Amino acid sequence: MSGRVLGIELKRSAAPWAGLLILGGSLAFIHLINGLWWYGAAAWTAQWTTMALTTRVMLAFGWPIAVGLGALHGLRDSRSRMTELLATTPRPAWRRAAVPAGVTAVSLAAAFGLLVLWGAVQVARGGTAYQTLGWLPISLVAVLALVAGAVFGMGVARALPSVLTPPFLVLVFLMANVLLRQFTDGELPSGTVPNRFALLSPATDMPREMLLTLSGAVHLGQTLWLLGLLGTGFALLCAATRRARLIALAPVLVGAALALLVLPASERDSYVVDRAAAALVCDGPVCVTRAHGAQLPDVARHGKEALRVLHDALGDQAPTAVREETGLRAVGDDRTLSGDTVLIDFDDPLLAPSARIDLTRLLVGQGLAPNCRPRTTREGGGLIDLPAQSIATSLALGDQRLEPLRLPDPDGYAQATWEKAEAAWAKVSALPPAEQRARIARAHAAALSCEDGLAALTGEATR
Repeated sequence: MSGRVLGIELKRSAAPWAGLLILGGSLAFIHLINGLWWYGAAAWTAQWTTMALTTRVMLAFGWPIAVGLGALHGLRDSRSRMTELLATTPRPAWRRAAVPAGVTAVSLAAAFGLLVLWGAVQVARGGTAYQTLGWLPISLVAVLALVAGAVFGMGVARALPSVLTPPFLVLVFLMANVLLRQFTDGELPSGTVPNRFALLSPATDMPREMLLTLSGAVHLGQTLWLLGLLGTGFALLCAATRRARLIALAPVLVGAALALLVLPASERDSYVVDRAAAALVCDGPVCVTRAHGAQLPDVARHGKEALRVLHDALGDQAPTAVREETGLRAVGDDRTLSGDTVLIDFDDPLLAPSARIDLTRLLVGQGLAPNCRPRTTREGGGLIDLPAQSIATSLALGDQRLEPLRLPDPDGYAQATWEKAEAAWAKVSALPPAEQRARIARAHAAALSCEDGLAALTGEATR
């Protein structure tokens, strides 16, 4: 296939428009909507894997569009009434099919590649210290999905030359994506159909956990399925008889059968923890994951000071280590707390660079009255524990007045909550130092048991 032939095909086909639509639509979706993919440790610009998984989300609409545009391109010969004329030429059918299929493949691959390149620039600018190539298979399977979908659409339109074929294929693939869609509300992404069938859709849900990635079995199974789809599409492009078209269905059937044998039956085997990213790097008693290794110097400096303050306030009951939280849980589930360790979650909006106050104060608050409910941008929980954390931290640091870990929101409920916290502070700060330490110890025990730490501080829990 010469460059001149490719150039002519690019000018006379809709392939460039298909690429522009995929690239433009994806960038518009990501940048024009202020979604959760911009926030927290799983933001699409935070790590390489979350960037790749977020771009895979675009296949929810990109894959059906690629199939529909491929089908539209496949109607070109029938619309121009050249099917019989081309069939009489001595040029092999596979060569005629290779030109439009190749141009379409190059256009879509380039479009998705530019999308990934743009994401890679954002991740690099974000300064992540964790470098990995584990995200490449995620993106390569996405490219294969777009190319296979477009060629399949071209082949079906060639076999069924009707103006209804492109919209019908778009609808079928869109409905398939909806039916097979997986959700991340649980500990691991899951869907409404058996896991093996759900993984036939190349679209993923928006990543919620920074440490999760797709397993090798998922990559292999999806590759087999998509290669079968690609093979059937190309065979249909070349087929000239009804028998040849029936034989052309073999690749997709074989690919689907092999994929269903390879794809994991359990969500736990589909989405796995990236062990390299989750490995802990430590500075004394302070540890973070390798993915957040760049934050270790700052966290270690404040963490060691926080541990000293906690020992003064809690004595032998004080935590002895600071560690990044790595446990998986469903949305809204309580955190698994430990009295020996101060757990930090980089999804906590209070740890965001734009909102972070004194890190030592935050770590002291987490050590004295850890929030049982998760406090993340995706869940919003844990704010109810801020008054108890703020009061306990101010007592431990010897503040003369209550210093909130976060300024109260302007709504009436938040104002009433902090007015209650101010009243509790006035009551507890007037107590003798020994009684203050006893109240802090009771609040610490209550928080670890997912009970009301503020009530323990004010003495209401002991009545």
